[in-house]
Amino acid sequence: MFLKTIRSDKVIAAIQYWITEQMGERFIISPTFDLAKCYKDSSIQTPLIFVLSAGSDPVADFLKFAEESGMGKRI
Repeated sequence: MFLKTIRSDKVIAAIQYWITEQMGERFIISPTFDLAKCYKDSSIQTPLIFVLSAGSDPVADFLKFAEESGMGKRI
């Protein structure tokens, strides 16, 4: 809280540093997205849902995965 009152712009960096020192860097780094693994985990009851945000475009990855899976003509 003290850091936030003095330098609010440094709070996230300080928290990341503390987590890295206490728990390890693997808790800071986001895992890469693997569409093939996600597809294997999906089912009729648990479908894949793409949440779009500015600057992201999952269509190219989706079309590439469809071609690799032999489903490119169905899309």
